[in-house]
Amino acid sequence: MLNEIYDHTQEQMVKSIDALKRDFSTLRTGKVTTNIVDHIKVDYYGTPTALNQVGSVIASDATTISITPWEKNMLSPIEKAIQEANIGVNPNNDGNFIKLFFPAMTSEQRQEIVKQAKSMAEKAKVAVRNIRKDGNDKIKKLEKDKEISEDDSKRGQDEIQKITDRNVAQIETTLADKEADILKV
Repeated sequence: MLNEIYDHTQEQMVKSIDALKRDFSTLRTGKVTTNIVDHIKVDYYGTPTALNQVGSVIASDATTISITPWEKNMLSPIEKAIQEANIGVNPNNDGNFIKLFFPAMTSEQRQEIVKQAKSMAEKAKVAVRNIRKDGNDKIKKLEKDKEISEDDSKRGQDEIQKITDRNVAQIETTLADKEADILKV
């Protein structure tokens, strides 16, 4: 019974960390990645469609992303979607493909992105703490229903805290790695 609660708690906390890593992938670092445009949706014949589903998206060098649509008539909708996404660059359309030129980041921009990363990490920690609370509540309910003893309840809550501490440490490590990546020139 308690092992199921531990496993469920760990599983939910890992999902929070995975979500944090996905969020981090959208942040810009010194080298441009195609993840910056992953969240952009293009109007594909009336259906919002992921950019990488309507064309080829590649990082051609450290500061350039090239987008080659699979259908020529998609150039304009792709260009419009990129402008609306407000990712900090204007698309350059040459009639065959779209290029996004990202200027080198200033130290102020890097610091601002680090702040965003810290905010994302803090949200992940809050999610982990909420999961801890849910796990502890389940253990307290088992104790209240006389399915486990008071000692088992205490041991169970201690184990939930250990799981929480491990996952918070993982969030800190992930944040430190991302911060180093962002600040690296």
